[in-house]
Amino acid sequence: MRVYPDQIARNLGQLKQVYILFGDDPWLIDNCKQQIVAAARQQGFDERIQLYQEIGFNWSDLTSEWQALSLFSSKRIIELTLPASKPETEGANTFKELMTQPNPDVLLIIQGPKVTAEKTSSKWFKTLDSQGIYLPCTTPEGTQFQRWLDNRIKFFKLKLQPDARALLVTLYEGNLLAADQALQLLQLLAPDRLIDAEELKHYFEDQSRFTVFQLCDAILANKHNKAMHMLSQLKAEDIALPIILWALFKELNTLLKLKHAQQNRENLSPLWSKLSIWDKRKPIYQDALNRLSLSNIEHMLSMASNIELNLKQYGVEDWTAISHLCLLFDPVAHQSLAHIQE
Repeated sequence: MRVYPDQIARNLGQLKQVYILFGDDPWLIDNCKQQIVAAARQQGFDERIQLYQEIGFNWSDLTSEWQALSLFSSKRIIELTLPASKPETEGANTFKELMTQPNPDVLLIIQGPKVTAEKTSSKWFKTLDSQGIYLPCTTPEGTQFQRWLDNRIKFFKLKLQPDARALLVTLYEGNLLAADQALQLLQLLAPDRLIDAEELKHYFEDQSRFTVFQLCDAILANKHNKAMHMLSQLKAEDIALPIILWALFKELNTLLKLKHAQQNRENLSPLWSKLSIWDKRKPIYQDALNRLSLSNIEHMLSMASNIELNLKQYGVEDWTAISHLCLLFDPVAHQSLAHIQE
């Protein structure tokens, strides 16, 4: 059963046999695991065994721990880390066998990195999921991050002005660990008084984290301020400019193909699948197609080529040109920036 991390507390009254924590956010995984372990301890699970799948890992160790009687006659928590979220054939068979042998004195927690839809559809995953709870611990973005932040503000019983809350969103989006640490500090500094943005600026630096894929989504959705913030953070984190340029080239070539099809009045449905554009992202591509002309897209591709040429031939990492290119996803910007020769 899939349960999202912010719902885990209400699902711990009667513990399941297994909890699966897969995702790319270490804070979410750790927080969920802490809540599960705390609930388990209240229900008599006093021992804690940790296993790690590595080269030479013996799956019979998991079977032995599952079947062994405790020396202290107490219930046990087995924590198994799958560094690639992939148990391979032997592990998959072990999971299937164990799930046919329910053990009320054992609670299994499995954790690992984010999994694809293909993995969640595999037999071994479905076997575990049928006996437990799957928690997708993926870093929340946008409104989901804001909802997470609001819940943590309530948890720490903080009083924030709207501008202070907005500043925290800007400073910490994509970095739950730093955001939570900041809120803990605020609880110590100002537990009973209203905090505004000016006061926050004295305490914290911008620690938000983003990926080039999030940057692409922002520019496709025409969110220039957010895109510029993301770009500055990517630069501060020393993300290589060629990686960003590669991502922009990819999006521009995708838009070019879609625009040609649109102008030829072709059905875009086959192209969505061919270009690996899933339903969730279709609206932002459609929005970009509606506001950008073919000449806009061609001009941006030309500019991207010039940036790449300067990079490869002269070693010039032109972040200003990259920022101009990102802004040009808004057709209005073409009136003031398109004439600039990068």
